[in-house]
Amino acid sequence: MSDANTTINDLREIIRRFVDERDWRQFHAPKNVAMALAVEAAELMEHFQWLGVDASRELARDPAKLAAIGEELADVIGYGLALANELNLDVSDAIRAKMIKNALKYPADEFRGRYGREDKGRSTSN
Repeated sequence: MSDANTTINDLREIIRRFVDERDWRQFHAPKNVAMALAVEAAELMEHFQWLGVDASRELARDPAKLAAIGEELADVIGYGLALANELNLDVSDAIRAKMIKNALKYPADEFRGRYGREDKGRSTSN
């Protein structure tokens, strides 16, 4: 399975099956899943803590570190999909709607190469 031929629904079903086979749905109240997602996001962030921008990009060249980051990212995405399952949210619709809002909030011609309205001249190399 690769991103090119795996649907979001396929991944949601993998998560749903895993949860159901263990009878864990009883623990998957949206509040609990959101909290677990935050914990996993913090574990993902630990891999980048104290690294500069260039060093963080270099992690992609270290297979062991990349594998560990992939595991944490899988946990984050997995909990995100578990939350979508619990709330019956359509992930594709949610992402499309949010990207429309983002495009209106951050027009490309105004924000190209910048992350904010007031960042002119700031360095992003740290």
